[in-house]
Amino acid sequence: MTTHTLGTAGVETTASSVADGRDSAATEVSSVVTISDLTIDFGGTPAVDGVALSVARGEVVALVGESGSGKTLTARAILGLLPETAHATGSVLLTGTQTIGAAEKDLRALRGTAASMIFQEPQTALNPVRTIGWQLAQALRAHRQIGRAAARARALELLEAVDIPHPSRRIDWYPHQLSGGQKQRVVIALALAGEPDLLIADEPTTALDVTVQAEILALLRDLRDRTGASILLITHNLGVVADLADRVVVMRRGRVVEHQDVARLFAAPTDPYTRVLLDAIPSIEDIPTRDEAAAADPAGAPIVELRAVAVDYPARLGAPAHRALEDITLHLDAGEVLGVVGESGSGKSTLGRAVLGLLPAAAGRIDVFGIDPARSKRAQRRDFHRRVGLIHQDPAASLDPRRTIGQSIAEPLVVHRLAAGADLGRRVADLLAAVELPRTWIHRRPHELSGGQRQRVAFARALAAAPDLIVADEPTSALDVSVQEAILDLFARLRAERGFSAVFISHDLAVVGRVCDRVAVLRAGRIVEIGTPAEVFAHPRQEYTRRLVAAVPVPDPARQRERREAQLPLTTG
Repeated sequence: MTTHTLGTAGVETTASSVADGRDSAATEVSSVVTISDLTIDFGGTPAVDGVALSVARGEVVALVGESGSGKTLTARAILGLLPETAHATGSVLLTGTQTIGAAEKDLRALRGTAASMIFQEPQTALNPVRTIGWQLAQALRAHRQIGRAAARARALELLEAVDIPHPSRRIDWYPHQLSGGQKQRVVIALALAGEPDLLIADEPTTALDVTVQAEILALLRDLRDRTGASILLITHNLGVVADLADRVVVMRRGRVVEHQDVARLFAAPTDPYTRVLLDAIPSIEDIPTRDEAAAADPAGAPIVELRAVAVDYPARLGAPAHRALEDITLHLDAGEVLGVVGESGSGKSTLGRAVLGLLPAAAGRIDVFGIDPARSKRAQRRDFHRRVGLIHQDPAASLDPRRTIGQSIAEPLVVHRLAAGADLGRRVADLLAAVELPRTWIHRRPHELSGGQRQRVAFARALAAAPDLIVADEPTSALDVSVQEAILDLFARLRAERGFSAVFISHDLAVVGRVCDRVAVLRAGRIVEIGTPAEVFAHPRQEYTRRLVAAVPVPDPARQRERREAQLPLTTG
């Protein structure tokens, strides 16, 4: 049995008890990486300022904080992967070798062997025109002299190690043939190719569904136990931290503000900023009970009604037609927020697109404001488009970088001829104030705003024409927890003030439980369960829903351990 304590210098020690009952001696464990007084600047205010931390062998250390806090820069300094314009001082000892100021040839020798990085987005980390077997073989050859047959055999072993199903077949597949979770497993296999002492996992689960996220966390935990590798986990998801980490380093504005054992940090954080982060986390176990009738107006006709709807994606480029939705029946009352949850490919976004009239029904009937939006007349469509608003997942992609945020917000008012001249300027300024952004920012462009601020602009644009219906497609998935909380508070306030209805699409069940009146669970294009969040999440009737709920990490290390052990059969079934 091994227990851990944290010394005053931040160096972990380990005490091993022996079977014969003799006294055990505490011995200092050598760190895989030790960072001291690390400062990184770009010619101005330091982006990383005096950071110190260490990761012991076999340990998982989480590095948390909001976007811009310096987490990723700190991790990249370990491998000498900083931008050319960055100037770094201080000390980074990786397996005893100084990487600050090291020659590029020396850094190349460390990359992949002493430490490897697991990137956030596997779609960009993998070469789309090469098979995964070829990419693994190249990674192996980068670290050792190895023949083609031996490289393929080792690649198969790596795919087996990360639990890729049928590895002997999938080794010759291309990345686009794999699911998101399988692609992330391949990225982990690539990181393992050089048998590194340290795995740097940079937001490895951010874009994944809760069930796939649970699988990746279990895989990382298993790899740590089997190989003895250390893990530096960079994340803004504190539920993931509670599930996997041994220690936590909290960063804010380039500085370390707290450094504690994971249990102590969640139980008794010492820094006010850490308390703010913890208070901002919605939990699947704290779903409020709502009176559905209080939020909606079921006495009137539903503003959205789908009856036995099927939606097809047509055949294209040799691929057969695909039925994305099948036999969907649901309604949305005035003033109601309906959450839509499910794994990737379940049909969530397709349902939103069908409600917006962007996809026609192949069977059944779609009725929004009394019309089928995909088959309506031109005059009906103009009124329909004024009455609906869309909030995209990524405002950086949905906002035109060439336009000011004032021009982006004004666009619906101009298109629908709702305002002009001085009145247009006043209404845009009022919308900025409604989403709690300074009116003076009207001339700023998207790149001058943070992610949370851009999402507020997206809200303002969606609300510009005073819509009756909002479709929000993963509006908080890329946001830090504190920014997410602010956006959810904003959503609730604007809903109360303006009375719109909403379809809220998300893979974050805790977020859906916080903001929605009812929730529909989709699987493979079908609704498997629908009800209030308290009914669906606290007392799920379907096995699939129970698996989704079981896979959501809660921000409490002890409680999360209990959930993981008690519900393991569900998450792996």
